Amino acid sequence: MKRIRYKSGFTLIELLVALVITGIIVSAVATLAFAMNSAGLATDDMGRKQAQVRFATARISDLIRQCRLVCYASADEIAVWRADDKFNDGKINIGELVYIEAGTAHDYLRLCEFDPSSSTEISLGSIGPLSTNWWSAYSSTIDYTLLMPECSNVMFYLDDTGSPPKSRLVSITCDVVENGAPRQYQMSAMLRGWAGNLLDAAGNIVSDDD
Repeated sequence: MKRIRYKSGFTLIELLVALVITGIIVSAVATLAFAMNSAGLATDDMGRKQAQVRFATARISDLIRQCRLVCYASADEIAVWRADDKFNDGKINIGELVYIEAGTAHDYLRLCEFDPSSSTEISLGSIGPLSTNWWSAYSSTIDYTLLMPECSNVMFYLDDTGSPPKSRLVSITCDVVENGAPRQYQMSAMLRGWAGNLLDAAGNIVSDDD
């Protein structure tokens, strides 16, 4: 009588154990890959937002340090006389005026500048909220430079020396969400070339610096 030989193989229990172990390994690898990807995205997001903060801080701090006067301020924006660098006439020309704006929702920071070639003189008393379009009587164009598109709770602060144009210190705070948590940043700068010598007793700019 011939003996029947059976080929050796895996039993059902062995297959089930192998499938369970394989599933655990695949699940662990997938979880690790997801965690690494999430960490990479979070790092990229934080790096991008911090780069925006550095860019905004550099632009705004340089602008404030070099400007001559803070001409207008509200909860949503401030306007500064950048410098008497276009016409050197001791007057505020529309092309020398710059707004730092946060919007009514206080959720961004941007610069608003007018036609730099415009020599139209403007008085301090005529400078008001950007949204009223008061500037349209002096300039036909306005350019926007978005500095921080992803922030919230933007606040403007001036020193205690009085309201514009006597203010010499400007501070701006804002919140930026990083890794799911808000973090507050502050930008502060002092006017180095404050043109107080051009103001009369009433705080109005005079015609020259005599």
